[in-house]
Amino acid sequence: MENTEKVVYLDNAATTACAPEALAVMVEALNGACGNPSSHYSVGYEAKEFVDKGRAQVAKAINASTSEIFFTGCGSEADNWAVKGTAFTKARQNKKHLITSAFEHHAIMHSMAALERLGFEVTYIKPTTEGYIRPEDVEAAIRPDTALISIMMANNEIGTIQPIKEIAEIAHKHGVWMHTDAVQAVGSIPVDVKELGVDMLSMSAHKFNGPKGMGALYCRKGIWPQNLIDGGSQEARHRAGTENVAGIAGMGKALEMATEHLEERMSHEKELRDYVIDRILKNIPEARLNGGLEHRLPGNVNISFPGLEGETILLDLDMHGICASTGSACNSDSLDPSHVLLSIGVPEEIGHGSMRFTFGPQNTMEEAKYLCDVLEEVIPRRRAMSCMWLQGQNTARHFSLKGEN
Repeated sequence: MENTEKVVYLDNAATTACAPEALAVMVEALNGACGNPSSHYSVGYEAKEFVDKGRAQVAKAINASTSEIFFTGCGSEADNWAVKGTAFTKARQNKKHLITSAFEHHAIMHSMAALERLGFEVTYIKPTTEGYIRPEDVEAAIRPDTALISIMMANNEIGTIQPIKEIAEIAHKHGVWMHTDAVQAVGSIPVDVKELGVDMLSMSAHKFNGPKGMGALYCRKGIWPQNLIDGGSQEARHRAGTENVAGIAGMGKALEMATEHLEERMSHEKELRDYVIDRILKNIPEARLNGGLEHRLPGNVNISFPGLEGETILLDLDMHGICASTGSACNSDSLDPSHVLLSIGVPEEIGHGSMRFTFGPQNTMEEAKYLCDVLEEVIPRRRAMSCMWLQGQNTARHFSLKGEN
């Protein structure tokens, strides 16, 4: 079945291809807007028009005001700014406690760890085995000195969608700022900052067919986390540095397109997701879905194949032209088990055999069927050569026979 010519890209949670329309407006900005957006002459004004339009497109997509959108170099920068900026701001009020979940993206986890080294205290809320954060657990962790609650909107590995609106209401009841990492959510599901009630929200352009190296932080009016980058007066004096004019233009266009066709995209991706989950769980023994299905990103499939290593499966899939991942792309060089899977109670040995397949609008049912065809051939073949799988089967057979006697 090996096919090295056909390429099936199923790692859309890691990154997406830049939409042709977004690329076109970027080329237009690069060719026609050579001035600095802060300059007070015609070519500078032309560049500023691209920045203003991109900001308006991003704001409209999440129901924010343009004055509440601040462009960054990536989603990780936006996360760092929200977490560290808030911590430094609130520390002046003797509030040095933060709350997050135990399965956040590393941009949040490592920011929290950095703050702990500076003397801040962090409470990590454990998710349920289905991969959800309970609002009541968050409320129970709030203290008089709590400065920030940061809970991701959708998990980057298992795709579970969190009750952000309810958590934000709890945060505000106690006078605590609320941030959500919505990098996986924006462009994939409806995101309305007014409806959610969050104070800050992070996003990344390359997750919704925009350019890499572009992100944004939404800050509700009146919410000002301390600057991380000082210098010029760009971004209303909150994020210094000459704006990435072409990147902003491409981000705005990509998000405008993603939100215009969102319902159609969600329905399409969900159809592919459900087909793959149903077929794999039916046809491959002991395959296990990680994370609940009810509140889940429409294109996310995360399944464990006990008895195997994910890296082995990944290499086999690549030989068949299938691009997938064993977890977060930001941690792909590590052989450590996923902290996300461990947090929801997946045993380490099973977590090592987990694969993530994430669909985008360009994927087809033919590709979903091809993925299942390949997995149904690869998994049994690899298990037949796996000492870990064979030992487990022999142990199970031994106890089965012992029970019969």
